[in-house]
Amino acid sequence: MVVSTKDFGMPDDRRMPTTTLESWRRFVNDDPLSCTLLPESDWRDLSELERDEYDECRVNYTSELIIVETPTVREVLHQGRLLTLVNRREISARRGLIVSGPWATGKSTAIKQLGRAHELRVRQRFPDHDRIPVVYISAPPNGSPRKLAVRFAHFLGLPLKSRHNEMDIADAVCEILTEARCDLVVVDEIHNINLATSSGKDLSDHLKHFAEHIPATFVYAGINVEREGLFTGVRGKQIAARCVMQYTANFPYSTEWRSMIATMEDALRLHLHEPGTLAKLAKYLHSRTGGSISSLSHLVRAAAITAIANGSERLTRRLLETIAVDHNMQSDSPQPKRDTEEGIGDAA
Repeated sequence: MVVSTKDFGMPDDRRMPTTTLESWRRFVNDDPLSCTLLPESDWRDLSELERDEYDECRVNYTSELIIVETPTVREVLHQGRLLTLVNRREISARRGLIVSGPWATGKSTAIKQLGRAHELRVRQRFPDHDRIPVVYISAPPNGSPRKLAVRFAHFLGLPLKSRHNEMDIADAVCEILTEARCDLVVVDEIHNINLATSSGKDLSDHLKHFAEHIPATFVYAGINVEREGLFTGVRGKQIAARCVMQYTANFPYSTEWRSMIATMEDALRLHLHEPGTLAKLAKYLHSRTGGSISSLSHLVRAAAITAIANGSERLTRRLLETIAVDHNMQSDSPQPKRDTEEGIGDAA
């Protein structure tokens, strides 16, 4: 049997941040990686080179795995879709959406999925139009109006010169996005705007300028934004009055949690894994991750990649305990045991 990286669908490059129009379109265009397990006899007959290529394909697939459609993702998709329809004929004071919650609770994933779903709908409806339906940026840390304007310009690939001030850049961005029929602007890391500071007020005013001059629905996401000064003062009250809030949080130990684990387990591509193992460990996984979907995804993906690398080809509690999760969870729970027998270092 002849095996090549093409046979396994190995991608040629890494996935780049979605902060430029080119990389955003690639994110929208790219379907999730697929990977089919070889029959056991074919798997065992692979040469060393073929096995390396096959395992590399499975590692790439596992590093991406799947995006579990959590209740948060579903609600953000619903609210975002509804607001774009409500705002379609609005002239001013368009309604926006703010997604707020603790770190690692799926905010960025949800708003990116909203942007992707919206752009795919627009392309289907207007297949021959050269539009820019969605813009995705993140609010700059220690930001200024110019830094914010530059984020928009960078997404569009506009050439900038030092003599261009923030209003020059902003006017050019608004003109281009209006002509390109942009109707959804996604702003991540909105907690970087603190209205209790003078720079935060300036940045907020400039963001309001974009919202008033681009006929689009604005969607924001940030960490606990209601506690970080976003709704402070007159400006904050105006933002709060124009936006629908969607809160995110870690998941309780529930049927939904167990269902997400089962979905992840079904997506694994391991030759010797016993189905239902992770489902039986649902309570343990909740304890290890505190109900964080981000921590759960990391734990499962890292353990599966380790199982591929060391040849064990199965997930067990013993292996899961060797995987470090994020610092917050590690500081709240006993340190995972290190067992060289199941460590990734033994793959060599």
